[in-house]
Amino acid sequence: MEKKLIWTIPVRLFHWLLFVFVSISLYTGFEGGITEMDYHMLSGYCVLTLILFRVIWGLIAKGSARFSHFLKSPGIIWRYIKGQEPKPIVGHNPLGALSVVAILMALLLQTSTGLFANDDIFLEGPLTHLVSYGTSRQLTAIHKNNMWLICFLVGLHLLAVLYYEIIKKDRLVLTMITGKKQLAAVTGTNEQHQLLLGLVLIVICSASTYCLVTYL
Repeated sequence: MEKKLIWTIPVRLFHWLLFVFVSISLYTGFEGGITEMDYHMLSGYCVLTLILFRVIWGLIAKGSARFSHFLKSPGIIWRYIKGQEPKPIVGHNPLGALSVVAILMALLLQTSTGLFANDDIFLEGPLTHLVSYGTSRQLTAIHKNNMWLICFLVGLHLLAVLYYEIIKKDRLVLTMITGKKQLAAVTGTNEQHQLLLGLVLIVICSASTYCLVTYL
């Protein structure tokens, strides 16, 4: 077996930047305070940008990051749970794929509702003026409650990573750092072809988020 590149730089940067900004968002959200909430909003914009990037990247990228590559049918997922899926796994396994989708959806809901949220004191989202006060309060409630779902999903994800690292000896963390994994008879991803595309896409997503929160 030889090491194959399965996670390109755009995906690896997305993964670790998302970890950083979600951590900041959760900490500042629990901590509160004027300064903390300023950072909370900024980190939320960064998370939204990253989620937009990952959703689009999952549709246009090649290799392991593409949604069509790792999202499996219920039958395949069930066979994997029973240990009856002998094919080598490149990228996310069938259960890991469900975790990825769940986290992306929860974070998209969180960042979207945050744009319309207000605390009735000193803080309100940049798009609060587009909805009624009642709607804003409802979205604020969703924003606060969904935070616990995110904590649960992140915790579950970390436990799964520890299980694969310690019990199954599958070095997921190292793979997400280097992008490479030992695989037999599997074609790796060509990083050079996707790096420029990733840079262009993250610039577009960043500009879109900036325009959304500044001019809408």
